[in-house]
Amino acid sequence: MSPRATHDEIARFNFLANFNKYMSNVVVSGNAVAYERRVAPRWRARHGVDPANRREIRAAMSEDPYYQMWSALRRTGMEMRQQAGRSLVLRQIQALRDRARQLNAECAATLRLDDSIAIPRYQSELDNHCMPGSYYAEYIEDDVSAAANYDAGMFATTTGLFGRYLDGAGRGAAQWLSRHRPGWRPRRILEIGCGLGHNLLPLARAYPDAEVIGVDVAAPMLRYGHARAVGMGLGHVIFQQANAEALPFADASFDFIYSAMFLHETSHAALRNILGEVRRVLASGGLQLHLEQPPYRGMSDFEQFLRDWDCHYNNEPFWSALHETRLPALLAEKGFAATAIFETEIHAVVEDEMPKVAAEVEDFGRGGLWYACGAAA
Repeated sequence: MSPRATHDEIARFNFLANFNKYMSNVVVSGNAVAYERRVAPRWRARHGVDPANRREIRAAMSEDPYYQMWSALRRTGMEMRQQAGRSLVLRQIQALRDRARQLNAECAATLRLDDSIAIPRYQSELDNHCMPGSYYAEYIEDDVSAAANYDAGMFATTTGLFGRYLDGAGRGAAQWLSRHRPGWRPRRILEIGCGLGHNLLPLARAYPDAEVIGVDVAAPMLRYGHARAVGMGLGHVIFQQANAEALPFADASFDFIYSAMFLHETSHAALRNILGEVRRVLASGGLQLHLEQPPYRGMSDFEQFLRDWDCHYNNEPFWSALHETRLPALLAEKGFAATAIFETEIHAVVEDEMPKVAAEVEDFGRGGLWYACGAAA
């Protein structure tokens, strides 16, 4: 189902992947040097004290030319990645649509779209991470271009750290489950905010006897994701259009509920509603697991400042709020016992296909490692 790239398009993505890698591994470190040698002393000279928190550090750093250079390059890199992805998919938009239609027709019963589902305002008011039209834009009937752009571009954005099929988080979650619940056989599995299913399909492979469902509000992602699953021999996986704030499922109907880098793209009010719905549809003895950005608690103010960049300059307005949110406390509010709530780490599984990438340094949310929070019912 993947878009087909020319030599020059592949070269452009290779450049962007290596540019992003250089930015994240080399150039970013200059910010700390600039802060220690110039910015913090200048702030102390003006105010008599060091910056008190990440917000004051940002105010101070915004005047420094190194930070301005790094920030501008990082934003430009994201815009270039969107340009590269969109130029790739829009020139073949009809061919991608027709290919998806053909594959989706082979397993029509497992693609469940509902045009009455409205895009929530916290999504419709912005273009997530500089992606024009975000996940849900449609330019032709049965469009899949937004998903194809995301699929092709994510590899460059993450410099391959999520694996060849961008499923390192899903494979990591499956591995974590095998270690912590050996022999467990969930009957029904749900991923909320599944997108095009990168991290849903590894769970379907890990639990072949389970009914596996992914829900999302964006029809283009579901059309493409379902077609991609069919093409990968997993046409039994259900892709269903639904808002996670009002799941169309019966109470206590899923044994495992999962999300991967989804919660930071919802408002705080929506987050509470979503966790409430997860509580409602999670069966007794079941488990929920959410892979996300790490909490700010315990981080230095400077590290918090660096991670805040996405909130201010990458169209991720709920990013900082999620960093500050105590997910275990929210789960407790939704009725889970303190002894049933846990925090852990999920490591990407990519070493069998990308051993060099797997050997690189892991970093929460920027590499092959995620903070995870969950609870048992």
